[in-house]
Amino acid sequence: MRKSFVIEAVMIAVYGELLVPSQPVEYLVPYTTIRELYELKDSKEPIMPDAGDETHVRVKIAELIELLEEPLNRKKMERALNVPWAKSPPMPLNEAVTLTMVNSYDNEEYGEAFDPIETELVLTSIREQVPILTDQPDFIEKVIEASIQVQVFDLDDFEFAVEEEGTI
Repeated sequence: MRKSFVIEAVMIAVYGELLVPSQPVEYLVPYTTIRELYELKDSKEPIMPDAGDETHVRVKIAELIELLEEPLNRKKMERALNVPWAKSPPMPLNEAVTLTMVNSYDNEEYGEAFDPIETELVLTSIREQVPILTDQPDFIEKVIEASIQVQVFDLDDFEFAVEEEGTI
């Protein structure tokens, strides 16, 4: 059985260990974070502090975009974009990892405390009853302070999260 996580698309490109989990995983990715990949690809702003890492991450972002633009994957996503909260069929990234796009949307439920993408991550986690995986300690802190009933794992705890039994 695959372990599922809600995650931002860019994290899949930035953190290679997410593509080699100890057990099969499914990443539920809000569509807005997929759109963010295009913004990052075209942006002149640095993504990573190290120039070598910057080049590598930009290549990985381009590869992920290319995969998502393959005709079958694009068709899967386009179908899901017709209905709020619809999910695309899983798109394999490799033998152990699948990506499922979620047509989530920010309904401003958490006001100004969370940005739109953070809100979508939280709402997707609640709706799908799966934990969030993030590299943002301040986001984790905000979730805890707001007493939101979701499970959030720091990326440093990825292997623990994959091996943990159950969900939220």
